[in-house]
Amino acid sequence: MPTPNPLVLVHGYSDAGKSFNHWKQRLVACGYPANLIHIVTYESLTNEVTIKDIAEGFERALRLQAGLSADEDFDAIVHSTGMLVIRSWLTTYAARRSRLKRLIGLAPATFGSPLAHTGRSTLGAIFKGRKELGADFMEAGDEVLQGLELGSRFTWDLAHQDLISRKPFYGPDADTPYVFVFCGTEAYGGARRLVNQPGTDGTVRLAGAALNTRKISIDLTRPAEDTGVHKRVQLERWSNVALPVYLVPGLNHGSILTEPSDELVERLYSALKVSSPAQFDKWSAQTATRFGAGAATTTRFQQFVLHAVDERGDGIADYNVQLLTDDGNGGRREVAGFDLDVHVYGRDPSLRCFHVNLDELKPERLKSLYLQVVASARSRMVGYVGFDTSNQPGHMQSASINEITIDITSVLKKKEFTFFFPFTTTLVELTMNREPLPLNQANEVCWFGH
Repeated sequence: MPTPNPLVLVHGYSDAGKSFNHWKQRLVACGYPANLIHIVTYESLTNEVTIKDIAEGFERALRLQAGLSADEDFDAIVHSTGMLVIRSWLTTYAARRSRLKRLIGLAPATFGSPLAHTGRSTLGAIFKGRKELGADFMEAGDEVLQGLELGSRFTWDLAHQDLISRKPFYGPDADTPYVFVFCGTEAYGGARRLVNQPGTDGTVRLAGAALNTRKISIDLTRPAEDTGVHKRVQLERWSNVALPVYLVPGLNHGSILTEPSDELVERLYSALKVSSPAQFDKWSAQTATRFGAGAATTTRFQQFVLHAVDERGDGIADYNVQLLTDDGNGGRREVAGFDLDVHVYGRDPSLRCFHVNLDELKPERLKSLYLQVVASARSRMVGYVGFDTSNQPGHMQSASINEITIDITSVLKKKEFTFFFPFTTTLVELTMNREPLPLNQANEVCWFGH
C-alpha cells in the first residue's frame, strides 16, 4: 500500500474525540500509521454554536493543530453528526472537494435524527447537558439540534449543495471524494431502549443515512400540457455516483464505534485503499455481497422530505398531502401508510419529513400514483391555487382552502430511481400559486374605487 493520507476522525453530537480511540487502535493494528491519524473534538453543546461554525472551526484545526497545509489531501471517518460537519466544510469552497479523497460514514446523521427535536426538552438537557458548567448545564446545543431536526432547513439546503447539484461532489474521478456509508440495524438495549424508534439504529434512521438521495419537483403552477424545459413533474438530474448505505447486523449507533465486527473493520480499511473508479466499483460489489443480508432481513423504510412553496419561493405553512391510487372501480383510494409518521420542522412548517414503512405500504403493487394537496393561507382574502390533472385550477373548497390532485405515475417506475426506494431519502418540492381571492374577479386585497 502506498503511503496513506492523513486520516481525520470526526465524532457526533454530545460526544468527544476519545470515542474514536477503539477505531484508531483497530486501524493501527491493520497497519495504518498511528502518526497519520488525527482525532478531532468539537463543541456541540453550546446553544449559540451552529454546524456551520463547527465546520469553519474544523478548517482552522486542520491547519493549526493537525498540521495539514491548505491544499493537503486527507481522508475522513465520521460518526453521526460528524457527517454534517464534514459536508458543511466540504461545500463551503469548491477546492475542498479535491482535498478530501475518501469519506467514510459510520451511522451518519445525513438527514438528521428523530431524537433531535426532543433534545431541547428538559429531559434531553438533563441527559445531554453540561453539568460541569454549573448554572449553564442545561445547555444542549440548540443550534446544532435545529440542524439535526428531521426536515430541517439546514439539511434541505445542504443536500441541494452537494447531492442535488450540477457538478458531482462524490466521485467518479480523482477530483471528488469516494463515499462509503455503514449503519447498524439494531436498536439500543437496557435503559436507552426507551428512545428506540422503528427503522433506526437507536439514533439515526436507516433511511436517513445514505447520500444517494434524489429530488422530485412538482410544479402545480404549470398545466399538464406544458412541454417547456421545466415540467410539471420532474425527477431532478443526478450527478453523483451510487452512494448507498450498507447495513451491518448486530450493531447500534453506539456499538458501531465501540464494538465493530472484524468484517466491518476489514471493509473500512479496504475502503481507505480505493483510488480509482474501477476499484470503487469492485469494493462496492464486494461489500454489497457481504452485507446484503442486512438489507434483506431489515424492514424497508424510506424518508420523504417535503417542502411546499409558492411561486415567489415563500414557504406554505399550512398544507396536507395524501397519496392516492386507482381503486379498480373507476375511482381512487388512499395509499395507506404514507402519512402515519410525519414530523413538521419546528422553525418552518413548510418543511416536513415522512417516514414510510415500505413493507407495509407495498409500492410494488401500485400501478398508478396521484398526489393530493390541500393548502390554506388561513385567510379569506388569499389562497393557494394550482392546476389539477384535468388542467383546471384546483377546486376552491372555501375562501382559503384549495384541494388539488395530480397524476405522478411518471415517477413511480423510473429506471434510475423510482418514487419508492428503500433505505434512502427523497426530496419533494411542491410549488403552488398564492393568489388574492376570489380568482379572476375584483378582490379585497387591492381594488379601484371608493
